[in-house]
Parts: sequence; structure tokens; C-alpha cells
Amino acid sequence: MHATTLCPILNLSLMAKQSDPERLKKIYQMLFEMATGNTAFRIKDNGNDELKSITVELNEIAQELQTIIATLGYVNPYYSYQNLIQLIFVLDENFILVGFNDRVPLKLKYKSDTILSSDFGKLIAKQSKEIWKAVEEEVIGDLTYHSTLQLIFITGDNHLMPAFCTVSRLLYHDKIIVSSVSTILDDLLDTSEHLSYSKVRKQSEAIVVQQLHDYILSNLSEPLPSLHHLSKMFVTEEHILKNGFRAYFKTSVYNFYHEERLKRAHTMILQTTEPLKLIAFTNGFKSYLNFYKAFKKRFGYSPSDLSRPEQESEI
Repeated sequence: MHATTLCPILNLSLMAKQSDPERLKKIYQMLFEMATGNTAFRIKDNGNDELKSITVELNEIAQELQTIIATLGYVNPYYSYQNLIQLIFVLDENFILVGFNDRVPLKLKYKSDTILSSDFGKLIAKQSKEIWKAVEEEVIGDLTYHSTLQLIFITGDNHLMPAFCTVSRLLYHDKIIVSSVSTILDDLLDTSEHLSYSKVRKQSEAIVVQQLHDYILSNLSEPLPSLHHLSKMFVTEEHILKNGFRAYFKTSVYNFYHEERLKRAHTMILQTTEPLKLIAFTNGFKSYLNFYKAFKKRFGYSPSDLSRPEQESEI
């Protein structure tokens, strides 16, 4: 990636005050999509400013990545992600550390007995002292306190460790919980797997499998054509699509399509106020009943069981 591209991307937060938040959101979305392996994602922007130039460069970079991956003969996996709790601290009402999980001494490089019963603030680096002091003041006066922020810890060997943390009070208890969460990408493939050890042996076959993968992600709202029809669309043989897709993505073409649209529906339910029937239709289900059955089978609960954003009342 060009250095000239990185600098404006890193300065996006500085431009946010003067730019359209929705356009900025699309840029962050594309960065996330690229990080998870989706190089088919593109931004359409009709602006004529610095954000426009960044979207153009990002689109060009994504296209270059697609070309390079295809030239090397690899099929680019679309990684899923998960949030993992790494560190858990239990504090009393005076912010004294009274408990923690086994990851704390390992990650922060302290002996357990040296930090137990100590002031939690001593683990906070000077760069975050003021932030933590403000948190302490707010927690004291709020019995239902809950906030997410970045703290910088100082390790036992005097290094800095930034971590996004959630600070919250326990209900009906005087204890305070500080937990850090990190986002990781799940490996879908054995990293040692290469085209020469796969059923997809030719560069042209790798390219067509990648194209099918990207096509599915871009058309989740539409019914998935049959393998026979897909093979005509991509001018190849059915067995190449079927066997090649399974070799790289460890699942069938249809199961991948089915899983991805359910995952997208799940996200839409959590993040939007769209009616459930519309979400089902948007994600390619012909009837809400079919969506309901598939959703409950996949997640173990019904769509209506999820907590949803409150609709803004009309003024």
C-alpha cells in the first residue's frame, strides 16, 4: 500500500468534523471489509473532496489486491471475526484489585501476588491516568455505570499495552468489572494450504472460484442460481465450482450463501429498526416463515428474541 494513501486514511478522524459522517462510515466499512478478506467491496462516492480521493484510492487498492491474489493462484478467503474477552479485573468500591482472570498476569507480565489487593490505577500508564481518574469519579456517583473506552496499561517490564475496555458496575453489588475485548479473524484455511495441494490446480480455476465467492457476497438479497446456471455464468464446469469452492472454503456453495445471508440478517436485526419481514425479504427469503425457521435453527433463538434499537419518535 502506498505511503501517500496511508497518511490520509490515518487522518480520517480529523476530517470527520467537516465531512459527511455517512461517507466516512462507508470508508471505515470498506477498511473493515478489506481486513476480513472481502476485496470485492467498493465505494460509490459522488463527492469532490479529500474523502473522494481516498475512496478512489481504496477502490484501486482493492482491485489491485484482487488481481494479485488471482495471479498468485490463491483463492482469497472471507474471514469471519469474533470478539474475545482477554482481560478481566474485579475491583472493590475503592478501586482495589480483588480478583482477575489468568490472562492478566500473563499479558501484563506481573506476578499474581504482586498486583492482588493493589490500586488498579497503578496498572494504568501515565498516558491514561487522567482518563482513569475521570472514570473513577463517574463510577462513584453512578450505581449503573457502564462505559467503553481505551486504556493504556503499563506492563511489568515497563512497556505500554493499549486495550479497549468496558468498565461497569455489578447490579446489587459493590464490585466494579473492567474487561478488555479484542477482535480476531478466524482462520478458514490451513495457512500451509496452497494451490498446488488443492483440487483447484489451475490459475484460471482459482480465479473463477474467487469470482463465485465475491458474486455470492454481492448478491445475498437474490436467490442463488443453480450450480448448472452458475457454471454458465462463469464459463466453467460445475465440478470446478463445486469441488473448488469446498476445497478452499470448507463448505458448499449453497451452505456458504445460506450462512452469510443469515449472518447479515442477524446484524441487521441488531443494528436497524427495519421490520423483520423486510429484513427477511432483503436477505433473499421468499417468506418470513422460512426465514424464521432457518434463523432459529442456526442461532437457537427466534429473530424477535433479539434486542433491537429503539425507533426515534416523530416530532
